Amino acid sequence: MTRFLPAITLVIVLASCSTSKDYLSHRNEDKTLYSIVKQLNKKPADALATAALPDVYAQLQQTHLANIENYKSSTELNRWDKINSEYSILQDMYNAIINSSAASNLVTGVSYQKQIDSTRESAADDYYQLAMEHYNYDNWIDARKAYTSFKKADGWISNYNGSRLMMDSAKQRSIVNVVINPVQDNSFFYNSGWNNNGFDFTSANLPQNLVTDLGGKNAGRYPARFYTDWLAQRENVNADWIVDLSLKNINLPSPSVYNYTRKLSAKVDDGKDTSGNTIYKTVYATLHIQRRSFNASAQMDMNIQDADQKNILYDTFTDSYNWQQEAASYSGDSRALSNRDWELVNNRYYQPTQQEVINELYRGLYPQVKNRISRAVDF
Repeated sequence: MTRFLPAITLVIVLASCSTSKDYLSHRNEDKTLYSIVKQLNKKPADALATAALPDVYAQLQQTHLANIENYKSSTELNRWDKINSEYSILQDMYNAIINSSAASNLVTGVSYQKQIDSTRESAADDYYQLAMEHYNYDNWIDARKAYTSFKKADGWISNYNGSRLMMDSAKQRSIVNVVINPVQDNSFFYNSGWNNNGFDFTSANLPQNLVTDLGGKNAGRYPARFYTDWLAQRENVNADWIVDLSLKNINLPSPSVYNYTRKLSAKVDDGKDTSGNTIYKTVYATLHIQRRSFNASAQMDMNIQDADQKNILYDTFTDSYNWQQEAASYSGDSRALSNRDWELVNNRYYQPTQQEVINELYRGLYPQVKNRISRAVDF
């Protein structure tokens, strides 16, 4: 009987290796360990899970530790996120083992909490040191970079070395003076057939509205102070950013006209018969409808540069305004017309002036421009 023991042992070893490979062939190898632990919690004596757990844990542990060593060779700051992620996976594996009596009887898990704490400390310190490098340059560009790095340090360890106070200081240093110039009108449009009662662009008001809505010179919601060109000159403000707006490609077409008809009929009271019963008569009419419509559009370009004429941002915005109105006349018996038909007959065209249409286009362009500027100054 003893001569068969080596063969039996070999079969058991091969079965164990095959089981581990089967488990590790799953698409997400990390989930494999949790599947095994879950199975052991249900059935502690499960032969396949019992045989596979030590190998699976060892192989996963080796894989993640190798990843960590690889990331440590990098000089990129985002290596800390990757290293921390790997240690967190290993710690989660450890927690899964120690919280299962069946699994902990088969595997001695290793805690990586000290390594996680050390990683967070190192990451916070690296980001803090980088933040201080930028902070010491004392200009708004580096101040913004400093703010971002201080925030990263604070994310790793809350208020690391007073990072929150430094964030506030960096934010104050990062405030930019933004001057919004008057809108340049480079548009070409067709004015044939329009009722023109004067052409007063709202472009003169747009910079002031932007300055007011964005907070003016009182830095509050955004790390910026906003000025019109006139106000900047009056208060002797040096612009960090200059916003140039250009209105162009305005299309104000003549209204198109479309005529069509609609046949109408209705039963109406036509008196009484000899027996006193109501006599109904069908009457007919034709509604002659004229529809006038146009689709106006405009484009606004925005270019933001710094004081050295270096481009900060360029963007283009578009908006359209659709107008349509119908009026009608009729022929035939007026009694065939419904109340809605009479509304068309009594309707009188009111065609918007050029100024009114352009105001509507500005109304659509304005929030796009304002929101883009706010996103540009924020960080």
